[in-house]
Amino acid sequence: MNLGKVIGTVVSSKKVESLVGVKLLIVQPLDEDLNPSGAPVVACDSQQAGPGQIVTYIGGREASLPLPDPFNPSDATITSIVDEVD
Repeated sequence: MNLGKVIGTVVSSKKVESLVGVKLLIVQPLDEDLNPSGAPVVACDSQQAGPGQIVTYIGGREASLPLPDPFNPSDATITSIVDEVD
């Protein structure tokens, strides 16, 4: 599981069938001090996150599982919205 901040949205006029209706967001990975760490990624949104929110996201094959159709080409999916980081 990774920590990130939603920095934008992606608008797509065409998607594969398994991602129709799934919102795509741009997520900036963060380190444990909430500083940017690495290049931004496009992540599927399973939690209705919005710009500016801190989120957790997963990558790899597991990224497809939280979505309505688990047989999809997702490389990253937001799994929670973070309330607080200590």
